[in-house]
Amino acid sequence: MRIAFFVNDVMTEQHIYSTTRMAMAAANRGHESWLVGAGDFAMDPDEVIRARARAAPKSSYKNTRTYLAELQGAKGRSERISVDDLDVLMLRNDPAEDQGRRNWAQTAGIVFGRVAVRRGVIVLNDPAALAMAMNKMYFQLFPEEVRPKTLITRDRGEIRQFAAELGHDIVIKPLQGSGGQGVFRVRHNDLANVNQMIESIARDGYIVAQEYLKDAEEGDTRLFMMNGQPLKHKGKYAAFRRLRKGDDMRSNIHAGGEKAPAIIDERALRIAEIVRPKLVEDGMFLVGLDIVGDKLMEINVFTPGGLGSARQFEKVNFAHAVINALERKVDYMKYYRRNFNNVDMATL
Repeated sequence: MRIAFFVNDVMTEQHIYSTTRMAMAAANRGHESWLVGAGDFAMDPDEVIRARARAAPKSSYKNTRTYLAELQGAKGRSERISVDDLDVLMLRNDPAEDQGRRNWAQTAGIVFGRVAVRRGVIVLNDPAALAMAMNKMYFQLFPEEVRPKTLITRDRGEIRQFAAELGHDIVIKPLQGSGGQGVFRVRHNDLANVNQMIESIARDGYIVAQEYLKDAEEGDTRLFMMNGQPLKHKGKYAAFRRLRKGDDMRSNIHAGGEKAPAIIDERALRIAEIVRPKLVEDGMFLVGLDIVGDKLMEINVFTPGGLGSARQFEKVNFAHAVINALERKVDYMKYYRRNFNNVDMATL
């Protein structure tokens, strides 16, 4: 299998990232495994998509630190590969990382990924669906029963009215963005500073106002979904909990949160079943559900992280399960190419 992982920038990837774990797992299984950055694509005059890509020099590695160091360093293989000849292109960039400084990079994977799909490459997650998910509006397309009550607006009066009608605390955050940046809790009995918070967020666009989930004080659970099902390998769910640290309302790990083992109960599995049809319909192969109680806080479809955290607590290498699934997709692709014409690969 020839597989490339599309990231924001190859040289800023870290060994703890889930993308690195999957890329190393693919290489260790004998696959041709590449990393491609947002600025590395080209469509040549012969109308073939090519990319400057990097791969690790050896065929087997024991840890991601060594793997990535050699891939990024002088020992790494650097080649201009044909994207059209790949079996799989995994889109694993975080658009929020490039917002404001490299806006052109936010959609590079989507733009070139759409062309690669037409050339027969398996592109995951589906680039057409990712284009719809460039901001938190995509979350509103999922069933209402699993979402907090939400208002999306730029009008401060509407936000104040929304808070008053709910009768309890709300959370406001930017429509575009991730990682817990620009997230504020607005207490129902103290709206004095809400205008300031709104102005801070409104500079970058629309504002999402959501009901505050009391259960969030106990943290949230990141549950991975693959092919529309909770990712389970060797009897263990790919999941972990993120706990708040101190008074910070954010549980994101890079916002100061702490990690803990997850318990996947019936509420979490019910949420997974409710969102499953749309994830499958949209071609969302690997996503992360952020669950609080019986509600979803967010669905990460671009670059869900935490496979390493799930492995830490469950003692299972979930990256292998992902590569297993990709190998099956490639085998199905080759089978249908041999036996059928005009097959819709999105159904695989």
